[in-house]
Amino acid sequence: MNKNKFAKTPPMGWNSYDYYDTTVNEDRIKANADYMAKNLKKYGWEYIVVDIEWYAHNPGTQRNLYQYIPFSQFEMDDYSRLFPDPVRFPSSVNGSGFKPLADYIHSLGLKFGIHIMRGIPRIAAHNHCAIKNTAATADNIADPSSICNWNPDMYGVKDSIDGQAYYDSVIELYAQWGVDFIKCDDICNTSMYPHKPYSGKHEIEMLHSAIQKCNRPIVLSLSPGPALIEQAWHYKTYANMWRITDDFWDDWDLLANMFYRCELWQDHVAEGCYPDCDMLPVGKLGKGFNSERSTRFTKEEQYTMMTLWCLFGSPMMIGAELTLLDDWTLSLLTNQEVLNLLTPKCKPHQICRNESEAIWIAENEETNQTFVALFNLSDSTDIKSVKLTDLNIEPGKQYTLYELWTKESRLLATDTIEASIPAHGCTLYEIQW
Repeated sequence: MNKNKFAKTPPMGWNSYDYYDTTVNEDRIKANADYMAKNLKKYGWEYIVVDIEWYAHNPGTQRNLYQYIPFSQFEMDDYSRLFPDPVRFPSSVNGSGFKPLADYIHSLGLKFGIHIMRGIPRIAAHNHCAIKNTAATADNIADPSSICNWNPDMYGVKDSIDGQAYYDSVIELYAQWGVDFIKCDDICNTSMYPHKPYSGKHEIEMLHSAIQKCNRPIVLSLSPGPALIEQAWHYKTYANMWRITDDFWDDWDLLANMFYRCELWQDHVAEGCYPDCDMLPVGKLGKGFNSERSTRFTKEEQYTMMTLWCLFGSPMMIGAELTLLDDWTLSLLTNQEVLNLLTPKCKPHQICRNESEAIWIAENEETNQTFVALFNLSDSTDIKSVKLTDLNIEPGKQYTLYELWTKESRLLATDTIEASIPAHGCTLYEIQW
């Protein structure tokens, strides 16, 4: 199966992490899926992703001490494969796993995804648990020197025939459940090993191989970043998405830094292969972190984030609790003309970037549309401009500027596009002629 046949545009969906951290449950997943089906699906949003530690018992109960409780109890089958916690996911009992929940998501016309950690559960290795379709046990394939410095759940898997058998069995199980999307963590950049920050390389290949065998189109997303630009070919060969940043939150400095990261990766956006700017921290966030709040981003900063993500062609994962979205945030996420920029047919290119501004252009090779965005990165309202010649557009003709956020049009009276832009804000034009 060609991995690029089922991710023709950047995946768009919702992920439970930003609001729930480790504490999401089945009822909340269904509620967010119901909201997406009713309000977002028609705009291209389709993935519902259960993030980290869905297999853990009592997660979040020691949040003042740990994000991930050391030596906690997991739900696991006889073949060292993790299963959903039946307390939080009651439909998973009797070996059903996530299949009933996935069936519910699919009945809404949506797709279902889960988060996993790279490797095999440490508890499986310690107890010498079995591996399906091999005489090996978990301790034989676990690499005790390969661990994650922020999550205590797993050991890395050795590059071996039996190690591949384990990943094959895991992906086989997920395919049976009806999983459409896998976010694998501690694999895109294994930052605990600065001398070897891509130590999970062989496990990416093993996951890819297992997906190829399972006869189900499963998107493979790699976290956390920052992804290593020197490994761009490897990411594009073996994955569909890879994070170009560490966890992205509602902080202006992180957003301003994304212009550098997008510039670095702009030539690597292609059908089925997407550098990933990470979550959209809009709306209500943080309940599972014991700090429920509205996003700290201003409205202007949210316009900037959405514009950059769409122009660049990043995957789009909403971090908010969807059922609490206000009308303004819903309108931000459902501007179809802006979302249309996500197609890989729309080639992005950064014209300039400095501390006070960034200018991007994108040209849709299929529709012959040209878009230009002016970003004000300074802390006060300022006039930003770009000459048509800097955009490789012939001056002297009559052009109309159509602003995709405000829906306003104006004739371009000179050979320079110019706008007064609020602090941290942007304008996004289609140049029509």
